[in-house]
Amino acid sequence: MRATGGFIALLVLAFPAAADDAVPAAKLKQVDTGIEFYAGDHLVTRLLTSDKLSKPILWPLNPIPNLTVTRSWPTEEIGDEKKDHPHHRSLWFCHGDVIPEGLDYVKSGDKRVKGVDFWSEGKNHGKIVCVDALVMGNRAIMKNEWREPGGKKVLDETRTISLVPMGKNRNLLVFDIDLHASQYPLTFGDTKEGSLGVRVRKTIALETSKSGHLIDDKGGSGEKEVWGKVANWCDYSGPLGEGAPVGGVALFADPKNSTDTAWHSRGYGLMAANPFGRAGSFPGRKGNSNLVKLAKGEHLKLRFGVYLHAGDVKEGKVAEAFKEFAK
Repeated sequence: MRATGGFIALLVLAFPAAADDAVPAAKLKQVDTGIEFYAGDHLVTRLLTSDKLSKPILWPLNPIPNLTVTRSWPTEEIGDEKKDHPHHRSLWFCHGDVIPEGLDYVKSGDKRVKGVDFWSEGKNHGKIVCVDALVMGNRAIMKNEWREPGGKKVLDETRTISLVPMGKNRNLLVFDIDLHASQYPLTFGDTKEGSLGVRVRKTIALETSKSGHLIDDKGGSGEKEVWGKVANWCDYSGPLGEGAPVGGVALFADPKNSTDTAWHSRGYGLMAANPFGRAGSFPGRKGNSNLVKLAKGEHLKLRFGVYLHAGDVKEGKVAEAFKEFAK
């Protein structure tokens, strides 16, 4: 991966904040491991682009300075974190079944997967490689190649991640994703394993914390009311450590995306926005079996938000932040 750029601050159009809630400047810094995102002096997150990873990730995610909302394992060993699902690396974007028509690719061995599995890790799974990344003001612009297990390119992706500070301990990361079927016609398979995912720490996850909360914009609360449903946003919040303040992370799906979003959100700590899974995977999409397909040369553009906030869903003004994001 080649990276260019330096430590740059840019005055950008910011979302409104109260007079007593000064909005810090967004700053991005190139480092050996990737790109760091700052709101003032607050390290919001770090984009890791090493080709040793199965895909680029954002770690840590800090709603409050030095307090992360996500699980650190397997990126780093901290305390007694649960060591399940090693592919749940903080925050990532991919899909668990991408079917390239006309490509002789290595099969995953999982009968449920018809194409290339970019969600899981290990032998016979796909890899997303960042081949270039640069900093432009408050944005990190990545060029990624999605490759099948044998190393052949399946598709090209341009991913832009913009940091928009919204106030003290309220920061929005906007993902503009352009998936380009540059090599082959593509079908995004019907699987729950996708796509913009985050794995929260155990002090927030419902199964390991009495203080955690999982809520969507339709009024759903907890895994039974949220999983598989179609919604515009979903929020996970709770203590950012033992005895630490409450904070959270919300994932936003732009209503203007060409396909709506169902939620692969679990009590053990996973929360994922999935625009590709259909009726076979999600009850909220009953009757919808139309898979997302791209002819060779076509692009699919998607927009998502990752909103980091102090406090719970109300104190963190999640609904208000989504309204600004969706304008």
